[in-house]
Amino acid sequence: MNMGLSTLLDVGVPALLISLAVLLLMVHRELGPFAGLKEGGKWLLMGAFGMGVLAFGIKLTVATAVAKMPERTVGPLVAAYTRHEPADAGVPALPGAPPRLPEHYVWQALPQTAPAPADNPTTPEKVALGKRLFFDPGLSADGTVSCSSCHDLTGSAGADGRRTALGIHGKTGSRNAPTVWNAAFQSVLFWDGRAASLEEQAKGPMLNPLEMGMPSAAVVEKRVAGNASYRGAFARAFGPDRPITLDHIAEAIAAYERTLITPDSPYDRFVRGDRHALDTAQLRGMALFESLGCVSCHKGANFSDASLLGGQFPLRIFPSRPTPFDARYDLTADGGAAGRSGRGVWRVPSLRNVALTGPYFHNGSVDKLSDAVRVMANAQLGVAMGASPGRTLYWSPEERVLSRTEPRAIGDREVEDIVAFLNGLSSDALAKRDKN
Repeated sequence: MNMGLSTLLDVGVPALLISLAVLLLMVHRELGPFAGLKEGGKWLLMGAFGMGVLAFGIKLTVATAVAKMPERTVGPLVAAYTRHEPADAGVPALPGAPPRLPEHYVWQALPQTAPAPADNPTTPEKVALGKRLFFDPGLSADGTVSCSSCHDLTGSAGADGRRTALGIHGKTGSRNAPTVWNAAFQSVLFWDGRAASLEEQAKGPMLNPLEMGMPSAAVVEKRVAGNASYRGAFARAFGPDRPITLDHIAEAIAAYERTLITPDSPYDRFVRGDRHALDTAQLRGMALFESLGCVSCHKGANFSDASLLGGQFPLRIFPSRPTPFDARYDLTADGGAAGRSGRGVWRVPSLRNVALTGPYFHNGSVDKLSDAVRVMANAQLGVAMGASPGRTLYWSPEERVLSRTEPRAIGDREVEDIVAFLNGLSSDALAKRDKN
């Protein structure tokens, strides 16, 4: 027991008892007879005075303890209040701003199956048809490009390893091809988030003049319907009386893509209970990934806020602040969903298998994952590289508010640890294929 509290009790309790005894004796011997009370009245008056003295003694003891030992009394109560009621709990988040995270971030493993919409349930017949269509170059104008051309499921972990996608006649687009692995968990598709489903996304490349180059939906439908072997497959997938349409083609491809998930990473094994699945460097990187704030955008089981698994804000401004990386990697030439150059608006990509899907960012301008980590830390989180640059002042002319921050800093060792953790998000099966 605390020495101060022990001393207080040793002195205070006897003094209280002596005072109580003296008061009761005075009531019984003097006040009672003076007021003409009988024996029962004397005891009633003694009880009333005694309870008052006892209550006063308890209050005095509590007040003294709080004043002398706040760390043992008030401190725990304040800490408990702070844990459950943060100071800004009543302040609503601004629209489009990253949501506030709980005090302890909850890590989640990827589900073993991907959700399917009610109007396109996944069936074996539909998946088989979708797989065939996914690998069929006949869906392109010149018969040379298929979905798998830009989404190599084995060699590039669902991407193509190029800076920007390559379409028919050697045409190149302006954006990097995202991986199709785990795309089934994303709430919006394409870098600018313009497609709200896999079904909607699957139609885009077929009709894009820089990708598969088909002139119209009718031409796609005629090309597929002209193949006799497809007619039976469509009948089995959608019913004998249903026509072959671009919508059904896209639905079949989407059904196949919903089978392309990777819940077999070291990270998933660790979260499911294998405490040895991640090594020491990866665990350090995992802790940094949380403490630096990476989880504010790359959160949840699919490491993306643009996710069907609890995602809230699928689009973010990138780069959110000016850095030397803007010019070095030409990050602001394409504005994404903003529709203009400058600070673009982009879908938050999933980081699953990110170590296998370089080069990085919407324009494929960054080759090394470690450099991508540096860009994100600096441009999105305000984390400096190397020694801390000291305090930074920010002036808001609209609100006429001056704020001061002390930027965080990380070195090469921390970057290496984060990269090690990101390697732990790679599918075991895809990592083995990538090495072969």
